[in-house]
Amino acid sequence: MKLIKIFLLLFMFLFVVSGTSEVSAQCAMCTLNADNSTQNGNTEGNGLNSGILYLLAAPYIAVAAVGFVWYKKYKRKNVAVHMKGGKINLN
Repeated sequence: MKLIKIFLLLFMFLFVVSGTSEVSAQCAMCTLNADNSTQNGNTEGNGLNSGILYLLAAPYIAVAAVGFVWYKKYKRKNVAVHMKGGKINLN
């Protein structure tokens, strides 16, 4: 069962990574302003797309970190309960 979960996770990761393409995280107005500023010799518009992608990724990374900590903290422990009729194992 563990091998199936690892295989499924690896397959999903490869599927997501293979479907990526180059993205432009700018609206039409931001793209025009950045292009015009770089043509006029201003270098501030060069990192605009990378900055927008960085700001876009930050909340997802924060939510993933909180979810991972929550999963690790509240994961059930392997507890054996002995009853009259038999043994029950809680996972």
